[in-house]
Amino acid sequence: MNQYLLKPQMWWLLSAFVLLSCTGHSQQNTFVKDNYNKFEYNIPMRDGTKLYTAVYVPKDASTSNKYPILIKRTCYNSAPYGVDKFPSINRLGPSKFIVNDKYIFVHQDVRGRWMSEGKFDNMRPQLTGKDKKDPKKFDESTDTYDTIDWLVKNVKFNSGKVGQWGISYPGFYTAVGTLANHPALKASSPQAPVSDFYFEDFHHRGAFTLAYFPIIPVFAYQKTSNTTKSWYSDKFPRTDEQDGYDFYLKAGALKNLNKYYGEDNFFWKQFKEHPNFDEFWQKRSLLPHLKNVKHAVMTVGGWYDAQNLYGPLNIYKSIEKNSPDAYNTIVMGPWTHGAWSRVRKEEIINDIYFGDYISEFYQSNIEFNFFGKFLKDRKNINLPEAYMFDSGTKKWNKFDKWPLPSAQKVKMYLQAGGKLSTNSNDNAGNEYTEYVSDPANPVPYIEDHRMEVIPSDRYMTDDQRFAGRRPDVLVFQTDALTEDMTLGGEITVKLKVSTTGTDADFVVKLIDVYPNDEKAHPKLAKHIKMGGYQQMVRSDIIRGRFRESYSKPKPFKTNKVTEVSFPLQDVMHTFKKGHKIMIQVQSTWFPLFDRNPQKYVPNIFEADDKDFIKATHRVYHSKKDQSYVEVQVLKK
Repeated sequence: MNQYLLKPQMWWLLSAFVLLSCTGHSQQNTFVKDNYNKFEYNIPMRDGTKLYTAVYVPKDASTSNKYPILIKRTCYNSAPYGVDKFPSINRLGPSKFIVNDKYIFVHQDVRGRWMSEGKFDNMRPQLTGKDKKDPKKFDESTDTYDTIDWLVKNVKFNSGKVGQWGISYPGFYTAVGTLANHPALKASSPQAPVSDFYFEDFHHRGAFTLAYFPIIPVFAYQKTSNTTKSWYSDKFPRTDEQDGYDFYLKAGALKNLNKYYGEDNFFWKQFKEHPNFDEFWQKRSLLPHLKNVKHAVMTVGGWYDAQNLYGPLNIYKSIEKNSPDAYNTIVMGPWTHGAWSRVRKEEIINDIYFGDYISEFYQSNIEFNFFGKFLKDRKNINLPEAYMFDSGTKKWNKFDKWPLPSAQKVKMYLQAGGKLSTNSNDNAGNEYTEYVSDPANPVPYIEDHRMEVIPSDRYMTDDQRFAGRRPDVLVFQTDALTEDMTLGGEITVKLKVSTTGTDADFVVKLIDVYPNDEKAHPKLAKHIKMGGYQQMVRSDIIRGRFRESYSKPKPFKTNKVTEVSFPLQDVMHTFKKGHKIMIQVQSTWFPLFDRNPQKYVPNIFEADDKDFIKATHRVYHSKKDQSYVEVQVLKK
């Protein structure tokens, strides 16, 4: 008998994925039950649809002791359901510090999920044009407005001030909720928010995030009635395979995965029917709509978030650009997906130690003060525009703006012999470096090949020596640095390439190479050795057919030198004296992303196994055709 692809020992991973972003579970908690009264409502939206809403009111609330409202809207569930059931203190609000400080906490199932009525739509498009004026038309921001309006009018002892927060998909609902512009809405904190499914989560610049394949059912089926139980748990794909790399490689072309999902899986169907950044995905991008935000916003993200790094950076920048009068701040720390919501002594990701109690510092000194300032009118709280953690020095930095206007743009040129230099005049010798990319033998994205239900966070800091030793990975590095070099801001890749095929992907990695005598931090496991360690700092992929337009793909002309440019996500990292800076270039990153056939086909979701071919790719570094990575360097 076949087993679930999600084997029993892996169900906890799925649970963690969901619980990370959902507000509650069945665990009873004395503090919450002793200090809060719980109420359940079905709040009507403007079209008559009713949304399940749980409201937790401090027991000491009164006419003379009113509290602000703090809302979390989620697609993951608002459990535990029932007025006599309470979440733990760590699930009621953003942190135990804020729960102890007391607010009226609100958890709501969004339209079409769990105990709420309606039909679910992933990243529901915002209303535009005449539809915005139709009193019966709705989107997620109107649902937020209607919810706030009902709460301030019907929940006793509220102060008339409202805030919202959420992590991951609930972070999207928080971000889109900023557009509600209800007069009572004073503070929003989208955390690890989704902003655009074509550039994060399920795609990266046109490449499909294959490692998400097992989790697709969570977002892919409509429920038939209001429910407190999962309606998709029997929809997960089944296999006996435990090695994720082998499973996807044996599966072959994407079309061969169709057997795992039926036609009622609308999400998988949407991926197959919309491989390009067409109107379907464009309408679901939140970023163009972040205009006229009129209240305080604090966006939070993790530098090592394998799911939603794009979202927090670009939501902050979009509000900064299109809502210049808004109080707009950003916090980026040394965290994986949503890790700042959990308190632990050592902050360690894979083999990298970042410090002690970093999440607790954020919760008690940054998040606590943000909501206290704007919802409780606390004075003498001054938060910087940007709270950015330097992942090299392991220290927090405060800035008035991000990226810094004073940052110096520096180009690091890829050169013959595997050299990397800021001096373009060093380009001498061979005009190009080439490698053979074989879809039948793709470069792994991590050394550990176990089956994952979501992309592994480990790759974000992982030692890249295993990749650099392969002949299909190009390596360029500087000499040992004679002084510290701090990168702070945006990164742009410009490659001059050619291929013997007609399509290609390009993966670029920015890596911190440690000295051979580097000692491991004493808080790391004894078996970890850091000498010569090649720590991933930032990386990303582009599907080459989208080099000119994400909506209008274009094949490569065989053996013709072509420019491929794309950004990596921002960094705040100091490369220390004695370290080296490395760039790796490759064309497969498996099974994090699907493989490119390297033979142009209109839709890779419909490609046949026979379409996948070997191809030789060249990266040019001549005076005429220069390839480089442009970074922003902070002055001392």
